[in-house]
Amino acid sequence: MSSEDDLNEMKEKVYIETTIPSYLVSQESRDIIVLSHQIITKNWWDTCRQKYDLFFSETVYNECMRGDEQLAHRRIELLRSMIALPVVKEVEDLALCYKERLKFPDKIANDLIHIAYAVVYKMDYLLTWNCKHIANAHIQSRLKTINEALGLKTPVICTPEELNNDLEEVQDVE
Repeated sequence: MSSEDDLNEMKEKVYIETTIPSYLVSQESRDIIVLSHQIITKNWWDTCRQKYDLFFSETVYNECMRGDEQLAHRRIELLRSMIALPVVKEVEDLALCYKERLKFPDKIANDLIHIAYAVVYKMDYLLTWNCKHIANAHIQSRLKTINEALGLKTPVICTPEELNNDLEEVQDVE
């Protein structure tokens, strides 16, 4: 196999943030927007996840352990199909840098840790439904500027709806 074949066989890396396993196991919401996110997430999980290498952090694990014991158990079961990223000092240092430069309050420190994991481990994507603090265009713009100054690559931060690599549908439009 040539090195070009090796590149074609390599899967892109996706950091799975806590909202993904949460939406996968939660009961159907009465809120139509949350319900649509749950359906989109389940469809992505069933049809797209095998196209990627999926990763999670200790922060995701700890967040998944919270709340209803039965749902927590189901979230943890989902994590078992993914690759756990080791805790490293670089993640903590980068999250602290983001906190200082983005002027975020302490209460959303875990959101910065998720971003830092995805950056330090050179993920291609960070998958989330947290559009307030993570998949937010203004934050992403500022984050990209910070990472460029630090010589770091910013992963694509997106929702399952956006991470659909079914190019056949796109080509049918042409």
